[in-house]
Amino acid sequence: MTGATERDPLLQSVPQSTANGLSAEAHEKQGPGPRDISKSTRYGILAGIWAATFLSSLNTTLVATLLPGISSDFQKSQQASWLGTAYLLATCTFTPLYGRLCNVLGRRGANQTAVLFAALGTAACGFSTNMETLIAARFLAGIGGGGIFTTATIITSDMYSLRSRGLTQGVAAVFNSAGMGLGGPLGGWIADQYGWRWAFLIQLPLFVVSFFLTSINLKYVTPGKGKSTKEVLKRIDYGGSLTLMGTVLSFLIFLSTRFGEEYPWSHVYVYLPFALSFVFLIAFILVELFIAPEPVLAPFLLRKKIPVLVGVSNFLVATCNFTIMYNYPTWFQTVLLTSASKAGAHLIPNGVSISMGSLFAGWIMHKTGRYKTLNLVFGVFPFISTLLIVTMKETSHPIQQWLAILPLGFGNAIVLQTMLIALLAHLPSSAMAVGTGFGQLFRGVGQVGGVAISSAIFQSILNTELHRRIQDENAEEIISKIRHSATLVAKLPPDLQRHARDSYAIALRAVFIMASVATFLAYLARLPIPDKSLDSGKPAVEGPPLPEPPLETTAPINPLEETEPDEEENNEDDSGHPSEEEDVVPTRPPMLVKRTRRLSTYESADGTLDLESGGSARPKSYLSTLSGRSR
Repeated sequence: MTGATERDPLLQSVPQSTANGLSAEAHEKQGPGPRDISKSTRYGILAGIWAATFLSSLNTTLVATLLPGISSDFQKSQQASWLGTAYLLATCTFTPLYGRLCNVLGRRGANQTAVLFAALGTAACGFSTNMETLIAARFLAGIGGGGIFTTATIITSDMYSLRSRGLTQGVAAVFNSAGMGLGGPLGGWIADQYGWRWAFLIQLPLFVVSFFLTSINLKYVTPGKGKSTKEVLKRIDYGGSLTLMGTVLSFLIFLSTRFGEEYPWSHVYVYLPFALSFVFLIAFILVELFIAPEPVLAPFLLRKKIPVLVGVSNFLVATCNFTIMYNYPTWFQTVLLTSASKAGAHLIPNGVSISMGSLFAGWIMHKTGRYKTLNLVFGVFPFISTLLIVTMKETSHPIQQWLAILPLGFGNAIVLQTMLIALLAHLPSSAMAVGTGFGQLFRGVGQVGGVAISSAIFQSILNTELHRRIQDENAEEIISKIRHSATLVAKLPPDLQRHARDSYAIALRAVFIMASVATFLAYLARLPIPDKSLDSGKPAVEGPPLPEPPLETTAPINPLEETEPDEEENNEDDSGHPSEEEDVVPTRPPMLVKRTRRLSTYESADGTLDLESGGSARPKSYLSTLSGRSR
């Protein structure tokens, strides 16, 4: 028998579920934890969630090249812009809800709910018989599309340590960027070959594959107890989701009527949605602060510096990305007079650079265990890219026209990856799902804002420039046609065409300047975020269950929780001084917290409700107060 050596650990590793307080018998009966599963099972889960991620990203940019065919079929080109806006609106509204659903329905339940909504919406798009039905179907698909990304991020975080997550999320971002980059060109090619409906219908088999892979593989469990369906449904933040949707939708209608249709401020279609947007915003804040039992926008995260800074950065980065993505092809189509397919092809370098940036960021973080230097150096790239785009002219070299967008995708991919890891590194593991949804909320609002605000600026300046240049007797009719059809510019007489090209160039330059300002402000917002070693991101499988804390402990240690020492316990920075950001919300001792309000403790023996321990969006002190009232 071989004796122990000085290299052997003093405490032998135990399975994750056993370290978390489950007996070996319970572990064997209920199933493995997220880091106990086999490699084949883990890869099966990743294949399932990444297939859905690809489709979700594909649908974000798919309709850009389908609009001419859809408009000619339904003869309602004035409503065509809502096909993109409806999808982004649903994504923005329902994305943060999935952070809660992961703790309520379980990882598999939440992910498959998102996939089901996305698949049904996509199928409805393919079979739509009018524009109104198609817009509603796009909204339905967006409900699932946003949730797919959030649930995929949370599932990946379950299965990998903090340091390994960067590399894994980098690979995941390849599927995300591939979907965004291929959406326009692939949609246009399918529409030309088979018709625009097949651009939606051809996705359905891949949704089925995703659902099947998660059904047979996503069965890991974490400690907790299940609750009835009635109790689960009562905890969902319906009020927060509806008021958030009302806020964003009202503001979108205001932008469309005031700047798209040029209605005066005195028109009811302008001031009414503008006023309603503020009413819904106030209602959303009140619901989140005082009413919702488990708010989609966790109030305690708004009091923490790093989550707020990450949220601001996500909003501005998404605004920049979608401002460029939805307006860059228009520049080539209206200023250089290229075809729609060639104009859309100029987005392909962006998709490639996003993939490269995501993989690079993940690899560097995995090797170094750090993220701040990476962010500071490559976070400047998007600003440089926007300056190159702003200075583009008709006479610019083709290298600038094709490659100016490369630094944008590469830099912002690195920024989004590092900000996700920074957010998770400064939150306790019990708040992982809520924190992920929190970050995605700001990113979703930024996506809608990038499209809607840039469109309002573009239409307003374009209208002004066209009126300044065109003053014929039929000027209003000509200007209206030019504003609402980019393809018309190439067909105009030479004199009118020159006026239109110059007007489009000036309007688009203003939009690109807006994107440049957004990415610069995002860089400033990230500067105060401190660095933190990612070496602490290890599964808690190397020791016995942690003891119960004394009464004066501010952060209760639940023996059922999977703890990662530096994520939850180490409140010092690398210099040895106390960190400015306290990672744990002060609470009463654990025995004073009423367990029925902690959403993430649901679980079933067969793994269908596979949830992490902890993670309520309300601070535990708040829950303790409610617990005392109930007595």
